[in-house]
Amino acid sequence: MSERSLNINIPVLTRVEGEGALDLSIENGKIGELRLRIFEPPRLFEKFLEGRSHMEVPDMVARICGICPVAYQMSAVQALESILGLEPGPWLTDMRRLFYCGEWIESHSLHIHLLAAPDFLGFSNAIDLAGKHPDIVRRGLRLQEAGNAIVRLLGGRSVHPVGARVGGFWRSPTKADATRLLEELKTLLPQAEALVRWTASLPLPDEKQDFESVALGKAGEYPMNHGRIISSKGLDIDIAGFEKEFSESQVPHSTALHCHHNGQDYLVGPLARMNLNHDTLPDSTHKLAEETGICFPSANLFHSIVARALELHLALTEAIRLLQNYKPADTPYQQATHRAGIGFGATEAPRGILWHRYELDETGSIVSARIVPPTSQNQARIEADLRTALNNFGLDKPEADLRQHAETIIRNYDPCISCATHFLKLKIKQT
Repeated sequence: MSERSLNINIPVLTRVEGEGALDLSIENGKIGELRLRIFEPPRLFEKFLEGRSHMEVPDMVARICGICPVAYQMSAVQALESILGLEPGPWLTDMRRLFYCGEWIESHSLHIHLLAAPDFLGFSNAIDLAGKHPDIVRRGLRLQEAGNAIVRLLGGRSVHPVGARVGGFWRSPTKADATRLLEELKTLLPQAEALVRWTASLPLPDEKQDFESVALGKAGEYPMNHGRIISSKGLDIDIAGFEKEFSESQVPHSTALHCHHNGQDYLVGPLARMNLNHDTLPDSTHKLAEETGICFPSANLFHSIVARALELHLALTEAIRLLQNYKPADTPYQQATHRAGIGFGATEAPRGILWHRYELDETGSIVSARIVPPTSQNQARIEADLRTALNNFGLDKPEADLRQHAETIIRNYDPCISCATHFLKLKIKQT
């Protein structure tokens, strides 16, 4: 065994959303210190919400993330409507799923083509990749724009949309706008199919690990807006039970909280969803999954990129289905009277479960808020993955190769660091 000692510091992680770093020490041929260091300043959104009207919440939480604002809005309205006694009808349920489809398409396409693909094809960035494979990047940009167009249809704009509200949407899209978008989406199905086959052909590392997959499930469909919290180790709870099963803690090297289940790391996101819900895929997406030759559930975390491509195809297929018989609603939202109480919301953001808890007073104002984003849930799993995968890769490899492999592992999770740094626990000791 090598007696090598080496300190590796990646001061700024590239091709991820937000500000993070990696500190790694190899001591006498073994990994010593390993820290995924998140140094982005905490953004304190939960405290900002206190005292505000519940009607302000959807627009405020949308500002947490420019890539997944829909997820924040949908988890929030779900929690608030559970307090107010609102039940979404069929039209609203369909439109919220369509809204979410747009976000999955734009986020997954961005990650696959611009952030992850360069790692597997030997390029340092997407610009270099575009120089050699322009058609691949064009496909990614076109699919991403299609997702943005869906979000824009219901949200008024694709970044930080303002169309969602507690009780529904502020307005109902016109039939003409929906039809134009439908025809555009239909032309993209062959590209989404090609994307699945392409990701499956990438030279992905063969790296199997033992981990717990956690996702929404048992929703009667592939989960986006609804479901119970289930896991590959037998967990099956209502979303209100999240706080009893999962615990967040502060670590010295991160402004984002780490989340554990029964004291252990776990995985959320596309691969976790696919591992637990692949039997609910639409027929056309299920057929593509079989063509890849990858058997889900998969223990190879690098199969996440294929899971993302399959989910993009699913989202495009679902968007087409939901738009085919679209009719504008006469009243796209419900009104509610103020009511005090506590409510919970959980939906599947592109990166995994996004859990919200709100308490309202009798005037409809926020008393307290708690938001648990998917990237904070994945942080402990990323660190465990790095330790296992780098050992398997070989700690005697050249330093440049170790750095590249470590960054590839981190980017494979598509971390959204800005989402994760939503809150900082602060303890003040006065003497």
